[in-house]
Amino acid sequence: MRTLSDAFIPELPGYYKGKVRENYDLADGRRIIIATDRLSAFDTILTSIPFKGEILTQTARYWFEQTADICPNHVLEYPDPNVVVGTRLDILPVEIVVRGYLAGTTSTSILTRYKRGEREMYGMRLPDGMRDNEKLAEAIITPTSKAADGGHDEPLSKAEIIGQGLLTQAQWDTVSGYALKLFARGQARAAERGLILADTKYEFGTDANGTIILADEIHTPDSSRYWIAASYEQALASGTRPESFDKDFIRSWVAARCDPYKDPIPTIPDEIVEQASRVYAQAYEAITGRTFMPDLSGNTVLDRIRANLAGYF
Repeated sequence: MRTLSDAFIPELPGYYKGKVRENYDLADGRRIIIATDRLSAFDTILTSIPFKGEILTQTARYWFEQTADICPNHVLEYPDPNVVVGTRLDILPVEIVVRGYLAGTTSTSILTRYKRGEREMYGMRLPDGMRDNEKLAEAIITPTSKAADGGHDEPLSKAEIIGQGLLTQAQWDTVSGYALKLFARGQARAAERGLILADTKYEFGTDANGTIILADEIHTPDSSRYWIAASYEQALASGTRPESFDKDFIRSWVAARCDPYKDPIPTIPDEIVEQASRVYAQAYEAITGRTFMPDLSGNTVLDRIRANLAGYF
């Protein structure tokens, strides 16, 4: 009843279903983005986590407000806890991933590639002898292509991005500059809360005037890897993963039981789903310093959203 797996509202125009969000384009250039509770990883939907969409929307809202002085973002208003209405953008075809640590579990992560013996990646070279989850000398950008649903994101270098015409030099300079400043702000604020922002991803788009604008989400547990700072040194010394709030919680459970890129994904038990929901709520509270109070109005989450969006029909 309180889990939002789908958010199709036929009265709204311009429907597009993304991996975890339902989008509607209005005639006046605005876009309605509804965050569902779907959890996407390994290029597939693993399950749905109660309250995840609400938590991510509100976490992103906190960060959009905390970083509005660094770069413009797409937000116009929040008519519902799961919904943001923003400026419709042409999304740039490159996902900007910023990393501060040698970490990750996906095929494009620097730790996965490092453990395969690679040292040259994303147009840079990493030194030999690094430990799992070790802090990098400085934050680096490891961009990837934006794959269609079901496809794999592919690693890119700055030279490839510009050489293939994915971004102009000026666009690259803008988005990379924004990304590093956003990441620095995120790391600083996270540290104040006893957290480490290890890595994150950003998506940018252009508006009708060609202005580059931050889109999607920012510094949420889905788009970012957060660690509990107090657990880091011991984890680094023992070669284990620091305590975290991100969706590696679910990804690690799946990866321990199959090759998620080749094998069928096992059914995730209810107790794991419920635990993940608690983790998302704890993450919101740890990141923002605010208590998570879910909006329980309406018979279902979708009923509540429909009522709050009636003015857009």
